Amino acid sequence: MQLETYQTKVNNELVHSQHKYSDLAQQYGTPLYIFDEESFRERVYNFKNALENPYFETELLFASKSVLTLAIAKLISEYGIGQDVVSAGEIFTGKKGGVQPSKMYFHGNNKLDEELAFAVDQEVGTIVIDNRMEADRLNNILEQKGKKQRALLRLNPGVEAHTHEYIKTANLDSKFGESVFDEKIEDIIESIHSYDNIELAGLHCHIGSQIFDSESFIKAADEMLLFAHRIQTNLNIPIREINFGGGFGVYYTEEDKPFDIAEFLPNFIEHVHEKSTEYGIQLEKVTIEPGRSLVNNSGSTLYTIGDIKKTVGGKKYAFIDGGMTDNIRPALYQAEYEAVLPNKINEPLKETYTIAGKACESGDVVINNIDLPQVETGDLLLVNGTGSYNYSMASNYNHIPIPAMVHIDGEKSYLTVKRQSFEDIIANNIL
Repeated sequence: MQLETYQTKVNNELVHSQHKYSDLAQQYGTPLYIFDEESFRERVYNFKNALENPYFETELLFASKSVLTLAIAKLISEYGIGQDVVSAGEIFTGKKGGVQPSKMYFHGNNKLDEELAFAVDQEVGTIVIDNRMEADRLNNILEQKGKKQRALLRLNPGVEAHTHEYIKTANLDSKFGESVFDEKIEDIIESIHSYDNIELAGLHCHIGSQIFDSESFIKAADEMLLFAHRIQTNLNIPIREINFGGGFGVYYTEEDKPFDIAEFLPNFIEHVHEKSTEYGIQLEKVTIEPGRSLVNNSGSTLYTIGDIKKTVGGKKYAFIDGGMTDNIRPALYQAEYEAVLPNKINEPLKETYTIAGKACESGDVVINNIDLPQVETGDLLLVNGTGSYNYSMASNYNHIPIPAMVHIDGEKSYLTVKRQSFEDIIANNIL
């Protein structure tokens, strides 16, 4: 497993900053989500610095869907970045944690009327309109409330991202946004621009997730800027902001080859400036949504090994006290991970195991065929790269409690999400 900057080996144990994983397990229990604040803070500042330029304002947006707790929202606020939200619940949580609604961008392909009304009442800064019907509904809500709303329109530029089918978002049949190839696209934009209550500030795109080819983002930017030029020329509608989305790939296994985002962003900004100048687009703001690349490698999950079983077919299982209820990604779209035994970090690899969870599903497998030292009941198993889409997609399937989360910042560790009790699971049940 590729270790993170905050992980070191001391004797035969793996240590997180100054904290032994065995001590964390004893203090907080397992399964346990662990979040490293220092590496997250460093990544935020590196990305922000990489976006600085003399041409236009830039803003970094944190993807709430990757992971969102009150403690995470507090960090978003403290680090001075914006928040990408996709539901009223994420707006509520972000605001409760200290994020200013003016720094929120509200996404989603089927925002409910009550969610749009909630966003307007909470004074969310920007609503990213997904489609023509949503624009109509939003305008009606604004008229009823006598308010105005800043908005972007989400577009599909038709750039093919080489990633898993389930996380492509900009192909011609995507459920998100309006296509630049729609013969009515200019009519749609002109109609939205004509609304008295909607201030159409610009455009948004997002071509997918877990993308390792930096040229895909350059191509998407070129298509968006060319389209902005078309809109300004044909409709005389100024495009003041373009949100270029994100989807930068991250490391999960040695097959993943992410590029250096902090090195890429200055070149990207320079390219956007050159193209926008060429097309006569007077951009005032460029927004980037790094998604998992901002947070994923700051997170890990710690488990305890339970039973070990060898089947008659020869497969050797090591069962953990978690599984698909705290990490659905392997079952959902064949995501792959690496892992180590942190209490046997220096011991030689001896056997091949399949790491399976405790849920009553054959598909509850976290890692297929991983080489580990001799595994024994009571050993700890650490999976890195679980900072995004693990806690946020956790479930109570089989009425299994959702794990606790602990934050580590140097010498300090503290609980930010308590472990669910059985009472928590049935709290909303009515007998």
